[in-house]
Amino acid sequence: MSTGGGTTAIVAALAANAGIAAAKFVGFLVTGSSSILAEAVHSVADTSNQGLLLLGGKRSQREATAKHPFGYGRDRYFYSFVVALLLFSLGAVFALYEGAHKLHSPEEITSPVVAIGILLVAIVLEGFSFRTAVRESRPLKGAGSWWRFIRQSKSPELPVVLLEDSGALVGLVFALAGVGLTVLTGEPMWDAIGTVGIGLLLGVIAIILIVETKSLLIGEGSGPEELHTICTALVGRGVDRVIHLRTQYLGPDELLVAAKIAVPSTMSTAEVARVIDEAEARVRGAVPAARIIYLEPDLDRTPAGTI
Repeated sequence: MSTGGGTTAIVAALAANAGIAAAKFVGFLVTGSSSILAEAVHSVADTSNQGLLLLGGKRSQREATAKHPFGYGRDRYFYSFVVALLLFSLGAVFALYEGAHKLHSPEEITSPVVAIGILLVAIVLEGFSFRTAVRESRPLKGAGSWWRFIRQSKSPELPVVLLEDSGALVGLVFALAGVGLTVLTGEPMWDAIGTVGIGLLLGVIAIILIVETKSLLIGEGSGPEELHTICTALVGRGVDRVIHLRTQYLGPDELLVAAKIAVPSTMSTAEVARVIDEAEARVRGAVPAARIIYLEPDLDRTPAGTI
């Protein structure tokens, strides 16, 4: 996996969530808190998700074949999409079901001190994982907002981990509030309400991930800034203008560029070949992800217009 894949953030999240899941299950067995059970299932889902992200990164490195001539870079998108579905089904749906069940049949929490202690430890561990994800993401985020990074990143793993970890931290606060209010008021319904809150939170995060990873999976092109960079790199030294341009990400680190370029009618075949080679080199220098480039030379028969 490339540096952009955020392997460090995934491994940190995997280790943290595995430990947290075990602690939460022990806490549920001791206390009977539905909030802690929902959080335990959430952590199991997250642990599985990190494993899937690592698997997707590994499988995406396979060499291209005759059946898959552009390689397997989109495996990272596929497994990220599966992660979003798992987060929705295992995390959100289970938490909503458990919360509704406990609202209908409230149960007392035993050993609330144990529950609160486990939740506080989980917050510390999740905070460590979240901090790692933020540190790994910051160089790729640049000056833009975090929401823009999540929406526009072509590397799916870091946005997934960021949303998972931030959702886990907020979910732990919900669980802590549910347990705390139950202890203070003696009303078990607060624990159930906290569980429903966790389910709704995970549902929102899962839907965001499903929408974003689906867009990557079916094929996204370059953004406006990158398109401008590619056009600027193409024009000049024998290329009069770009007639039209199409791009598509075959994987987070591999961009397909196909363009029809206008060249002078006086050029010989050898000169056109040289111009194309130089244009390809300029594009790769400006956009390193542009590994596959197809340029079609043509005469400029129409006025400059929309690409």
